[in-house]
Amino acid sequence: MEGFPERAEDYFARYREIIPDFEAFLQSLSEPLPLYFRLNTLKIRDPEPVISGLSRQGFQVEPVAEVPWFFRVEPREASLGNTEEYYLGLIYPMTLSSSLPVYALDPRPGELILDLCAAPGSKTTQIAQWTEDQAVIVANDRRLDRITALVANLRRLGVACAVTTVYRGEMYPLEVSFDKVLVDAPCSGEGRYRKGYEGELLYQKEGHTNLSGIQKGLLVRAFDLLKPGGILVYSTCTINPEENEAVVDYLLRKRQAELLDWEAPLPFHPGVTEWEGRPFHPDLTKAKRFYAHEIQGVGFFVAKLRRTC
Repeated sequence: MEGFPERAEDYFARYREIIPDFEAFLQSLSEPLPLYFRLNTLKIRDPEPVISGLSRQGFQVEPVAEVPWFFRVEPREASLGNTEEYYLGLIYPMTLSSSLPVYALDPRPGELILDLCAAPGSKTTQIAQWTEDQAVIVANDRRLDRITALVANLRRLGVACAVTTVYRGEMYPLEVSFDKVLVDAPCSGEGRYRKGYEGELLYQKEGHTNLSGIQKGLLVRAFDLLKPGGILVYSTCTINPEENEAVVDYLLRKRQAELLDWEAPLPFHPGVTEWEGRPFHPDLTKAKRFYAHEIQGVGFFVAKLRRTC
């Protein structure tokens, strides 16, 4: 398929059977994506000065009860990136669903953690915040220009526990084994399909032709980088089972991996165990699918696995 159809219904029709309340889902795609930020508790723990400062600049700020340290902001068309709070590193704009992989990873102080596809750093900085800057985080990306943005965010948010590397994820050196690895994989980005405030399409179809092949390579290498008993989280912002369950199923057939359940702060649906006549491992029900209309954010897929030996 070339490009992206004008009507969302045309494109997402193939997912009708796996998306709950399909009509509500389609309706949500015509509504602007809500704007959120994460309070950076490495620099400030009391949100009141940030809320007051943003209010003086015309923003309306409300805490998100389900996700600690996240706040919803209106109006959406204004830029948080032009605020003093942003430049001081007190806030990090990100969607609610982008926080979910770190919930699944459950990083702890003292752990050695690899973020294999880290730039621009939303999840790396969230891991640092979650561990109170007391883990050792290796933030990797294959592109030097993206590493520049990653380093800028690490500095802005005051993260001291992270180092950066520049490798193709599929070829990351095996000399060091990690307690936990996060693979927030490059994907078709279907979960980001949304209209903006001026009617523009915020989603553009990626040009990759073999995304599932890239994702499988990343996931297998990430697994091989784990210590025995180590934890691996795989996530995408797409709905496509070929990039989600099929990729995890591939790892389960290639390595001694175990799917784990985890507690999610937002509404979800279990992973699918069959797609277009192809069966997947039954434990893929432990993976979680998050849909835009149910979480007021970007669609996401998250799977948590353990290396059993």
